[in-house]
Amino acid sequence: MLPKKVEEILNNQIQKEGYSSNLYLAMASWVDKEGYAGIAQWLFAQAEEELMHMMKFVHFINERGGHAIVPAFEQPPAKFDGIHKLFAQVLEHEQYVTSLINDIVALTIKENDYATHNWIQWFVTEQIEEEATVQTIIDKLNMLGDKNIYMFDRDIMGMRGQEE
Repeated sequence: MLPKKVEEILNNQIQKEGYSSNLYLAMASWVDKEGYAGIAQWLFAQAEEELMHMMKFVHFINERGGHAIVPAFEQPPAKFDGIHKLFAQVLEHEQYVTSLINDIVALTIKENDYATHNWIQWFVTEQIEEEATVQTIIDKLNMLGDKNIYMFDRDIMGMRGQEE
């Protein structure tokens, strides 16, 4: 049985994962409109991955005897201030999600909920990979400066293989 406090924090994470999916979808739409098809493809894939993360939380809560609640999601921004700033926002957002996952880990320990503690470790590892991937993208963008974004846009999907 899922402890009530754990159920509450996991339900909160459903909202965060759903928002993450919508945020990356909004980013993908914006870069697609700006002509960056490769970056858009990468962000569309990230949006799908975040949706899958949300579904993992829904299924886990229900499987453990809780009730997963699907909330409304805040509308993400529709415009962004360029590719460099967009990826800085992605990294900041992933670091925020990491802090939320860490809060879940801490609560599972406090509540002696070892099943959820074991299950959430997948997300701990996932966040390490997410942050590292985005940092690699930012590092490459910094090397390029404002030049060769076309080449970067063309090659970005090859970077997804590093995290999977």
